Amino acid sequence: MIHKGGLYHRPKSNFAYGYNNETLHIRVRAMKGEVKKAICRIGDPYLWERGGAGGGNLEASGSYGWKSENIPMKLEATTQYHDYFFIEVPRETKRSRYAFILENDNERLLYGERRIIDLDDTDKEKQVLNDLSNFFCFPYLNAIDVLKTPQWAKETVWYQIFPERFANGDKSNDPENTEPWGSEPTFNNYMGGDLQGIMDKLDYLVDLGITGILFCPLFKANSNHKYQTIDYYQIDPGFGTNELFKQFVEKAHEKGIRIMLDGVFNHVGYRHPFCQDVVEKGEQSIYKDWFCIKEFPVKKGGYETFATTPHMPKVNLEFEAARDYFLDVGRFWVEEFNIDGWRLDVANEISHSFWKQFRQTIKQINKDVFILGEVWHDALPWIQGDQYDSVMHYPVTDACKRYFALNQMTKKEFIDTINHIIVNYPKNASESMYNLLNTHDTSRFLSVAGEDSRKLLLAYVFIFTYPGCPSIYYGDEIGLSGHKGSSENHRRCMPWDESLWNHDLRNSIKSLISIRKDNRDFVSGDIEWLDHIIDDTQCLAYRRENCLVFINPTDEHRVLSLPEIYSSLEDLRTKQLINNTEIDVRAWDYRIIKIK
Repeated sequence: MIHKGGLYHRPKSNFAYGYNNETLHIRVRAMKGEVKKAICRIGDPYLWERGGAGGGNLEASGSYGWKSENIPMKLEATTQYHDYFFIEVPRETKRSRYAFILENDNERLLYGERRIIDLDDTDKEKQVLNDLSNFFCFPYLNAIDVLKTPQWAKETVWYQIFPERFANGDKSNDPENTEPWGSEPTFNNYMGGDLQGIMDKLDYLVDLGITGILFCPLFKANSNHKYQTIDYYQIDPGFGTNELFKQFVEKAHEKGIRIMLDGVFNHVGYRHPFCQDVVEKGEQSIYKDWFCIKEFPVKKGGYETFATTPHMPKVNLEFEAARDYFLDVGRFWVEEFNIDGWRLDVANEISHSFWKQFRQTIKQINKDVFILGEVWHDALPWIQGDQYDSVMHYPVTDACKRYFALNQMTKKEFIDTINHIIVNYPKNASESMYNLLNTHDTSRFLSVAGEDSRKLLLAYVFIFTYPGCPSIYYGDEIGLSGHKGSSENHRRCMPWDESLWNHDLRNSIKSLISIRKDNRDFVSGDIEWLDHIIDDTQCLAYRRENCLVFINPTDEHRVLSLPEIYSSLEDLRTKQLINNTEIDVRAWDYRIIKIK
């Protein structure tokens, strides 16, 4: 039986969207296992053999012969409770009306926008399959509404740097009372990391293979993390100067590395001059409407903030002057310094209206600037073509931690979770998602995994072979660990004494980066789970275009049998040809194999 209440579709969402200027993607959801065959009946509502547009198309008197087609849909994904069927449809005319014919051994239904109809009568079927009033509508595939992410971003391997703790290259700009490099990190101490230090280590990053750097904030602030901004137009003096940053961007670009800045526009630092003007002058301040003040005179905490931290007062970006100021900040660093991207802090707490203006402002300067939002939850409303290009993909982070690090998920639960994440987004959004295992805001994955670097590596194997662009948090590649908690150990200094490095881990991550860069199979296309051909309850097995990935997160050696059609293979780690269809995967190891 097909439960009608389990059917779901909605146009202009992750269920129906423009993948590019000429192609529609359409999904429909049904209860798990209930639909054996799904067909999308689709056509231009104005094209009929007779009548149609001249008669008002939906109420076309005397019309017949709607020029539509029935296109079989594929089973795209299965989650814990649902099946999702998918179709890619080229649309020359741009306009579409469509409905779904859903079948199993006993039933045949038409699922439309207004009604679900049993197709049990031939005469009735002919009528309802041409009654466009019950068909979903995608009115027009407007090119401007399609999410267009810069192609370079989809191909980038990101490396996130917490600048104060990466490398100290210029001791002359060290903040007062700077502590020795590698001291125990706290909320308030300084180690002297700066732009010169990062510039000095660019060759290290080139050797690792990364092609993009995401900086935590660089602007002037009175904290080591710099999320309490005082001046948005000035590099923090402890990091260097604006001129040094310009040199850094130029040098990074010469080495093939893109640069993304962290834009903290939701709030400013309490010591920001505009905020202090309000504190001093109260209702007489010209900046009083820039902030969400609860009462005058202003006392610390008498205003809305980021979270509950009074040293980060929230900005009222619905006030025109404040909005224009931050739009200019976004424009300034793109125009004057040629940065390649903006990461937007606390992006989900700022209005959609502001982000739409922000995108228009930035893309008018350079359409290839990458706009990345910090959203920890389902982010669909922000990535439909008019705001961000991508978001930090924390739902995948959480799934990887629960599966690889904590053993809180079975293989089936992990696949169900990943499938649910995939169908939550348009494919053109998934292809550029910023995939990560940890950041400056989280405990390091290695510590969550009980300091087991095997688990960290396998999680990175998944991140590097999953749709989207992978990111490495500085130091992960050498086995840097640290819990977030009463200390700041997740933000500890990068150790440059190589005797402290896990070289095997670093070499493995270098290999992953190289494999990804050499195989475009991981840049686009779906993830196809191979459970239908691999009989193993523990090993992850999936296909990305012409690459097969096998991950064994267990203590046992596994031998996986492939069908004979996979007889011509190459191991991408060893560059050796495989002469049989028996794939050995050692305990806590992986194989990445190319179909020749």
